[in-house]
Amino acid sequence: MDLVREYARNSSEEAFTALVSRHVNLVYSVALHQLRDPSLAEEVTQAAFIILARKAGALGPKTILSAWLCRTAQYAAANALRAESRRQCREQEIYMESVSNSPESEASSWPDIAPLLNLAMGALSEKDHSAIVLRFFEGKDLKQVGAALRVGEDTAKTRVRRALEKLRKFFVKRGITLSATVIGGAISANSLQAAPAELVKTVAKVAITKGATASASTLALLQGTLKIMAWTKLKTTLVVCLTAGTATVVVRARLHSRQKAREESVWNHITAVSRRQLLDAPPIVSIRPSKPGSGLGNSHIGDNNKQLASDKTVATILRDAYHVGPGRVVAMTPLPGGTYDFIVSLPSHQDKALQAAIKEKFGLVGKIEKIETNVMLLKIARPNAPGLKHPSGRVSMNSMFARRFNIPDSPIGVLAFDLEKYLHMPVIDQTDLTGRYDIDLKWNADPRYADSEAMKKALLDQLGLELVPDTQTIDMLVVTKAK
Repeated sequence: MDLVREYARNSSEEAFTALVSRHVNLVYSVALHQLRDPSLAEEVTQAAFIILARKAGALGPKTILSAWLCRTAQYAAANALRAESRRQCREQEIYMESVSNSPESEASSWPDIAPLLNLAMGALSEKDHSAIVLRFFEGKDLKQVGAALRVGEDTAKTRVRRALEKLRKFFVKRGITLSATVIGGAISANSLQAAPAELVKTVAKVAITKGATASASTLALLQGTLKIMAWTKLKTTLVVCLTAGTATVVVRARLHSRQKAREESVWNHITAVSRRQLLDAPPIVSIRPSKPGSGLGNSHIGDNNKQLASDKTVATILRDAYHVGPGRVVAMTPLPGGTYDFIVSLPSHQDKALQAAIKEKFGLVGKIEKIETNVMLLKIARPNAPGLKHPSGRVSMNSMFARRFNIPDSPIGVLAFDLEKYLHMPVIDQTDLTGRYDIDLKWNADPRYADSEAMKKALLDQLGLELVPDTQTIDMLVVTKAK
């Protein structure tokens, strides 16, 4: 802060260059954690130091400069991600990697922590945020942390421990189960990365002019970040003075409510199941009860690993999250009734994100286990049946039949999946057919047979395939209540 005051009083280039040199690695690392783009991280670093140059005279003597720069870099990175949807996807990437309770090393934990670290840090109070930055980003001992925070060593130790516990709880809610010690070690070992050597000179040169020589993109980033900082300061603490007395109510904005509002905004803009809308959706994972008249209908699409589905049972959502067939769910607890819509529009780790959302929404978790169960084996009974045709490009969808599987240009495994969904039990393909086929299986409800028996007869007559009952040990999804 002596250097900050020296720069504010005398516009000392030497003092400001020293500030940049001392803190550039911290600011660059914070930006890089969130953006995963070195060139954009450099731009954010430049914007953060321009803001420091502009606000140097307004910073109070108790300011923890490293923590202030860290927070400013987080705001700038968030603003950069809002500017482009591609980068925005990286901003809110909800890396919900479910891990076992076995001990984790700092090295193996860092990939789980890194994408969420800035969000977790942003949820901390100013005092807790400063404690984490000083202890683990800057590597100060507890005595030094206490001195910077103007508290004793024991108090500093308590504050660091409390802040780590808040981070731990933040990660647990997102499916990352790690001890506070491991989290602290992972941050300490991995959070700080060296910025490019030439960045110090570049940043100092541009920041000293307070942005006058900055590029257009940096200026846009700068203005957006300043607005975020001003708005955050306004909405984080809303004080309502009660004129009838001296009581003051402090209302703090919460990350959870903002996320819910964001999800609702996304749902309101999706009026029909559309691949275009799914591609354009910002990164969220959301499950909600189906709304009559929403225009979504009963649909399920995926594009670039994103998923959008409507009017689905909880069992169906579980199958999608754990990638199991329709007849391979064993519920050890009653599943909620009704139907739901869900959207997962994250750039990666879709399955883990949806699993974590199911746990939060319904209190259910799944585990793949080997279980002996009744199955149907799909086999060839009559080779070269006329109904089993290779793709022709001409498949009629008109039919006078009451029941139909119309599956153009697909492997036999798709038929097995549809049969499993129809029969509500596992169907295992043992046909050894490796090509693609135009499958058009049609049958009428016959009063002499159960509908499934009429389907099996049509399967044999038209496609030359049969379903043979058997008992096998296969992978099944066992669903239980979350602990």
